[in-house]
This record gives sequence, C-alpha cells and structure tokens, in this order.
Amino acid sequence: MAEGSVKWDIEWIQSVLPHRYPLLLVDRVLEMEPRKRIVALKNVTNNEPYLVGHFPGRPVVPGVLLIEGMAQAGGLLLLHDLPERGSKLVYLASVDEVKFRRPVVPGDQVRYEVEVLRLRSLHCKLSARALVDGQLAAEAVIGSAMVDR
Repeated sequence: MAEGSVKWDIEWIQSVLPHRYPLLLVDRVLEMEPRKRIVALKNVTNNEPYLVGHFPGRPVVPGVLLIEGMAQAGGLLLLHDLPERGSKLVYLASVDEVKFRRPVVPGDQVRYEVEVLRLRSLHCKLSARALVDGQLAAEAVIGSAMVDR
C-alpha cells in the first residue's frame, strides 16, 4: 500500500490489537515508520468510564492509563507488519523512568510518540511520550514481550 493511501483508523487498530472499549486507548495512528516509531492519538471525552471516580468533580485520566495508551501504541508499531500478528499478543513487561508532567483531562487530545530503543524477536524496549497541545504529560521507557495468543 502506498504511503499516502495508508489508513490507520479505529477499524485498522482493532484488526491489530485485541483491546476493546473501555480499554482501547488509541483512536488513530498519524505516522508510522515500521520497527522504528509511531505517532498515535487518543481523544479524551467526559464519557470515559474511569473519569466517574477519578476524581468526582475534577476528572483526571489516571497515569496508569497514559502508560497503557503508550504501550498500546507501541503494540501497534510492533505488530504492524508482522505476518502472523493475529496469533500474537504484546504484553507490557516493564515500565521504567516514568514521569508525569501535567494532568490529562476531558477535552484533551493525547498524542503518543513512541520510538524503538532496542528490538529483538520477542522483546522490545520503547521510549514513549504522551503530549497534550505540545506539552509533555507523561513519559516512560516501556519493555514489552511478544507471546502466542
């Protein structure tokens, strides 16, 4: 498929990742260099079920879900051009150097930027950032492991 005709929308995302609502945390992919980097988006709405209790009257996206969203973007990157991706899962194996810089709230659009630091056949180390309006909201080094479904 030619670069200009690639469509990484929610249907494509669901064809790659097993996650579904309410835990699918990537809405669209904007850019991808297979096996190198990905840029993806998550639109945060007031209807997210976890915002009801985190926190009543002042909703904030839990930090662990920002990490999960970055990991899901990384999973899309790792599974993108894998011929047997339907028989594989990418597990979150480690999270290091985590920093939360600003809260993410309803109405924000989170931009996940994930780059491969080290790639082996079954294990990968990723540098991940979550940004809102160009401001860093969270960052981490994520380790992942590929397993059979």
